[in-house]
Amino acid sequence: MSQTRQLKYAGLIQKDLSEIFQRDARHIVGNAFVTVMGVEVSPDLSFAKIFISLMMVEDKTAFISLLDKHKKEIRKALGNKIGKQVRIVPEIAFFLDETEEKAQKIDDILSGLDIPPAQDEE
Repeated sequence: MSQTRQLKYAGLIQKDLSEIFQRDARHIVGNAFVTVMGVEVSPDLSFAKIFISLMMVEDKTAFISLLDKHKKEIRKALGNKIGKQVRIVPEIAFFLDETEEKAQKIDDILSGLDIPPAQDEE
């Protein structure tokens, strides 16, 4: 299976899952702001890792567990959206995207450094 096909499939899943979380799954996510940061699809297109960023959520690990509990319902909604464009709707797994937290931690470390100004060389 070509890499291009995987990327196209991942983009389709990312776009449609974002819409599902904004509109159709409000009863699951509540007031949480869920962003689908990325999707990785297996070469045979049967499995997708969904990377999610969360805002306005106290316990992010518990929220991922909540999504796992409703995985069948979310996959069914995804199938309703992409079913005519693909042969199979992949199994899905949710993962917390920690890129933003890691970037903030690095930014905090860098801003806390005491770097003396460079001296002029004459």
